[in-house]
Amino acid sequence: MTACPDWLEADHRLLADATRAAGALALEYFQSGDLTTWEKWPGHLVSDADIAVDRLLKDALREERPDYGWLSEESEDDLSRLATERQWIVDPIDGTRAYLAGRREFCVATALVSNSRPLAAVIFNPATDEFFESVKGQGVWLNQKRLRVRNASSPQQIRVLSGRNEIRRAFWATHVDGVEVTPVSSMAYKLALVASGKFDAAVTLWDKHDWDVVAGDLMISEAGGLVTTREGETLHYNLKEPRHRSVVAAGRILHDKLLQRLAVTL
Repeated sequence: MTACPDWLEADHRLLADATRAAGALALEYFQSGDLTTWEKWPGHLVSDADIAVDRLLKDALREERPDYGWLSEESEDDLSRLATERQWIVDPIDGTRAYLAGRREFCVATALVSNSRPLAAVIFNPATDEFFESVKGQGVWLNQKRLRVRNASSPQQIRVLSGRNEIRRAFWATHVDGVEVTPVSSMAYKLALVASGKFDAAVTLWDKHDWDVVAGDLMISEAGGLVTTREGETLHYNLKEPRHRSVVAAGRILHDKLLQRLAVTL
């Protein structure tokens, strides 16, 4: 394990504190049941809780680091972030649909990025009290317990996470022999669960954004796994278009075999 620079350790503490406070606010709205919702665009809901949590994170992080860029699902994209050395990338409530339905499959996902890759990350599910955190070169932890991905070496009889809509509508999710596909709404939470070793892999062949993936990408890498597109490409963050056309996450041996299996299936 390499030594963590003082500035990165300080940024990680700031990120962790802000994310914990954001999770507490999200949980307060979640438990109250008193939420105002509307459609950002057809089929995509947002609530006053998403906006409140976004505001809390932005105030906490940008006040302390005003020269860092900002990218959030619930903020208008300011492309000045492209000229900054470091960026905060956040999803105030990932898994909003589950959150609004009262399912405990949501999280606050935050990350610090530089040179298109994550340096620190936090994923907090306040409904289950799971606080995942990671710093590049320092491992990944769940409630202070170090994590490792599962060491599955074969795509037979593995447990894969995907989204409910994708399982219902995507060919691969129900036609890959020997794979048990479990639905979880939040992409960030899915990646954290893979990093924890509770599941073997997470797969989506649908578009995802930086804020859905970046925190979990670091965690899985630090837990000994790999996150790429279905073509095996490394994901890069804080680009002009912060979107990824697919995500495949697993332990390193399984990851390669999963890509091969998906290529044959599709």
